[in-house]
Amino acid sequence: MAKALLGHLDHDARTSAVLAADNRRLRRRVADLESVVLRLQAENDRLAAAAREEQLPVEDLQPA
Repeated sequence: MAKALLGHLDHDARTSAVLAADNRRLRRRVADLESVVLRLQAENDRLAAAAREEQLPVEDLQPA
């Protein structure tokens, strides 16, 4: 009876290997996405600074 119960449980060694591989793949993907976020934040900061520098003084915005 014990063998039947233990056989019923899923103790496939491949399952843990597959989970470990998926875990590595997902960690790598998260690291890639974090680097993209950092790059985009830096680009956004650069563009925001450039936009602030190009703003015209208030008196130049008045109608002629």
